[in-house]
Amino acid sequence: MVSIEKCENYEYENVKKAVKKSIENIGGLEKYIKKGENVLLKANLILKKHPDDAATTHPQIVRVLAELLKEYGANVFIGDSPGGPFNLQLLKSLYKYTGMEKAAALSGASLCLDTSSSSVSNPDGEKLKKLTVTNMVLKADKVISVGKFKSHRMTSLTGAVKNMFGAIPGTTKAEYHFFCQNIDDFANSLIDICLYTKPVLSFLDAVYGMEGNGPTAGDKRYIGAIMASENPFELDLAMTKMAGAKPDDIPIVKESLRRNLCSFEKLKIIGNINNFIMDDFKIPKNKSLHFLGNNPPKFLNDFVKLHMNPRPVFNKSLCIGCGDCMRNCPAKIITMKNHRPKADLKKCIRCYCCQELCPKKAVSVKTPVILKLLSKM
Repeated sequence: MVSIEKCENYEYENVKKAVKKSIENIGGLEKYIKKGENVLLKANLILKKHPDDAATTHPQIVRVLAELLKEYGANVFIGDSPGGPFNLQLLKSLYKYTGMEKAAALSGASLCLDTSSSSVSNPDGEKLKKLTVTNMVLKADKVISVGKFKSHRMTSLTGAVKNMFGAIPGTTKAEYHFFCQNIDDFANSLIDICLYTKPVLSFLDAVYGMEGNGPTAGDKRYIGAIMASENPFELDLAMTKMAGAKPDDIPIVKESLRRNLCSFEKLKIIGNINNFIMDDFKIPKNKSLHFLGNNPPKFLNDFVKLHMNPRPVFNKSLCIGCGDCMRNCPAKIITMKNHRPKADLKKCIRCYCCQELCPKKAVSVKTPVILKLLSKM
């Protein structure tokens, strides 16, 4: 069951009305939370971005959810593990810049400042049988995911399921990228993480989303809705329909359908989804051009990988030489020369972490002309 409620802006009363109605639509808090339980509101705080940039979950939604949970009788804490380094100083700065510090203060919730992590067994995982997860997730009795409706260079869309990638601490995420270079493998690793963390409720901030070069450097897009479900896989399926996309073109949704974690037949939507479907929502294509079979000669494989696949491009006029792209590259193919990045694209795994975690939008992803032409055939 997926709830889609109209919410025209982030004004407090509008958000409160939409969130309360969303909770009512999917059965009420008492269906999912017991009084006295410790509840983690796991926001999408991928990068130190202002709420108006539409890259992170808006703090007003988190504030309202925290207030309603506190009023119900739960103990609430707000948290996330962003991309890049995961330490106390950076986490405090992140919470302040994204508006979560204020959301916590206004609602009476706590900010999670625990940056420790643990190794856990994940026997039911299809791709990941072991995980390293943040202790903020392990300490919670229940997890509520509060994600953002966005495009994504690698996974095409990012919503409820991928939001739980934040359960993996900081730069450890790079190890998962490197281990799962194939997009379907990476999608299944995200599904495994979501199944392990078991969010009892998932919300999506779709008042303003992001399209194009997401999840941090795209264009702000007005949608005007708040979405909610007890099933994050169904929520992403509904998001895919709203974005005007085909499920087979969204790796997480495609693999979720294959694993019978959601289905069109069982998808029940409360609210008029047709009012929010966007035929012109810009979604990055993650398909590459590879027509050489399973065991191509190395020189041909290298040529296709270098010249016929999307690739990151560095705008040195926007670059501030911070080195975040180098430090967060899973494949370790970026070096800094004269305070500017230089990448060995022959070894690039096309995860686009450099683009995702650049604080100045100095990294874009270029699609070769031949790939653009062939993708239209």
